[in-house]
Amino acid sequence: MIGRIPILDIHPVVECGGRPAKAAAGETFDIAATVFREGHDAVAAGVVLTDPAGVRGPLLPMREIAPGTDRWATTVTLATEGVWHFRVEAWSDPITTWLHDAAIKIPRGMDVDLMCEEGARLFDRAAKAVRPSECRASGAQGGPGGGTGGGKAAGGACGHRAALQAVAARLRDEDLDPRARLSVAQLPETAALLAAHPLRDLVTRSARYQVVVHRRRALFGSWYEFFPRSEGAVIEEGAAPKSGTFRTAAKRLPAIAAMGFDVVYLPPIHPIGTAFRKGRNNTLNPEPYDPGSPWAIGAAEGGHDAIHPDLGTFEDFDMFVSRARELGMEIALDLALQCSPDHPWVKEHPEWFNIRADGSIAYAENPPKKYQDIYPLNFDNDPEGIYAEVKRVVKLWMDHGVRIFRVDNPHTKPVNFWDRLLADINSTNPDVLFLAEAFTRPAMLQTLARIGFHQSYTYFTWRNSRQEVEEYLSELAHETSHFLRPNLFVNTPDILHEYLQHGGVPAFKIRAVLAALGAPTWGVYSGYELAENVPVRPGSEEYLDSEKYQYKPRDWVKAEREGRSLAPFITQLNLFRRAHPALQELRNLRFHNVDQPDLICLSKRLAPERPNGAHDTATWRHGLGDVVLAVVNLDPHNTREATVHLDMPALGLDWHAEFVVDDELSGESYRWRQSNYVRLDPHIQPAHIFTVRAAAASPR
Repeated sequence: MIGRIPILDIHPVVECGGRPAKAAAGETFDIAATVFREGHDAVAAGVVLTDPAGVRGPLLPMREIAPGTDRWATTVTLATEGVWHFRVEAWSDPITTWLHDAAIKIPRGMDVDLMCEEGARLFDRAAKAVRPSECRASGAQGGPGGGTGGGKAAGGACGHRAALQAVAARLRDEDLDPRARLSVAQLPETAALLAAHPLRDLVTRSARYQVVVHRRRALFGSWYEFFPRSEGAVIEEGAAPKSGTFRTAAKRLPAIAAMGFDVVYLPPIHPIGTAFRKGRNNTLNPEPYDPGSPWAIGAAEGGHDAIHPDLGTFEDFDMFVSRARELGMEIALDLALQCSPDHPWVKEHPEWFNIRADGSIAYAENPPKKYQDIYPLNFDNDPEGIYAEVKRVVKLWMDHGVRIFRVDNPHTKPVNFWDRLLADINSTNPDVLFLAEAFTRPAMLQTLARIGFHQSYTYFTWRNSRQEVEEYLSELAHETSHFLRPNLFVNTPDILHEYLQHGGVPAFKIRAVLAALGAPTWGVYSGYELAENVPVRPGSEEYLDSEKYQYKPRDWVKAEREGRSLAPFITQLNLFRRAHPALQELRNLRFHNVDQPDLICLSKRLAPERPNGAHDTATWRHGLGDVVLAVVNLDPHNTREATVHLDMPALGLDWHAEFVVDDELSGESYRWRQSNYVRLDPHIQPAHIFTVRAAAASPR
């Protein structure tokens, strides 16, 4: 039902308030609403926040963000984790209405005494509305009209109250020129007093809405995916290959940490079935020592609650987790709810699977693709049994230090299953995060985010033209950011996009820049730093000699020694992201106009009054805040040149300002204005990544 002052289209709200919006600790975002009333009287609005402990905060004034549209907003930063509540309050603003009319009438000599008396009465009301608690808290130091002193003034009123009363007295002083009587009500000091103590008529309050604030890793992080069995694997001619272990894989962790990654994601580490095992390149005829796909989970040694014996023991896994933690990284574990034909569940709970007409268990299919080595679960025959077992498995790995789960194909399981499981886990362990690997239809992808997944894979891999990148990243940053957090993986063991297949090393750099700067969380699958780009066949997105079906040890040291590794470039990106809080936000992404379609320009800014944590003060110069500006050549083959036309206010600058940009990749500096020429050779430097500072300083 609409209140006396309509408050409509409140944001951020998910499912009409049925589910909480999302934020991360320290994340900055806007709360907005449409507020208006009948006629021409002025209205105002504000937001009241209630923290997870139930403590109600002060009224935060909203600003009209697009005059003429009745759209109001205020910027908030929620510092602590937990469930916050907010509501919007709107009211008729009689003093602003009076000021508008008085500014027209009094200079013209129209109803001067009457207008001044009406204004004085409004300021009297505003003074009386100042609460004693506000007086004690304010430590006021006087104000317009001659108020003096700090704390309480004459008559027991505080400085703010006295200052408002002084405005009323000035308006009633008939010995003064009418313009002088009015002028005190128009002073900036008076406006500041009224902002702190607004006179509110017809106050209307919206419903309360929730915002769940997660730990910072839910928003910001750099992910690295690798197969432990490949690290330290030994493959020699004429001998059975030997798997890597958690002990050998742990030797790779320092190099991953040195590249600036925060999360190490492991594909399934469980026993792998032998029935219908896939061989190299997904063949149905494996060689005797082919290790099989890790996603074909379950064998005689156990299922989802067991570790593949080739990798080691739980003690070895605990060591691996501990070593990652020592290096400042977390382990994310794959949660793939499917089974090989050899999984213990197949014998113990045949009702958990789909039985075909001939009595056989149905294997996974996505025609024409067939996955004979995998049985999907049927969640409807025994939902309580499956739920209890999956919850047990998740808690088992939590007990071994896993606080992040990358969920494989959640869109092929019932949404209400995930709704229940995530709510259950997060009710007792709110630090545990779930990433949805759901390359699926928008409705399912977004619904999984709404019901509780902390992060989501996206369609980023398939967005490569400028229009595609701009439209999709803008959608992620603005339209769905209150419930869907993107994780921009540049590649996966399943996905080698044709852009990478044909674009060479420049394509790998270009996509890394877009992912690393376009969202707070991005990820790479091992081998990306070697620009591995050969598909199993033309037109396929599958890798040749896919690591899903074989051991794939890589000589990282040799690649770096020979200059074939992109590790230094990736390191530069990740360290730059850590140094710039603007890049650790999602909702501040803006695109700028470029007059050539193969170049794209984006920026992120965190204003100086809205820092979100520790930062290098050198980047917060001259009041601009932290400003990052990037220009990227999307053509990995050809040099492109263009003029970039900047949206200067998005950078915190006036339209005619001159400023300095420091290129973090080349070390060069340039003086820029609103329009600037750029030329980028993708084989030398496919992108400019600038930090922005005022022009008073000389280029370095």
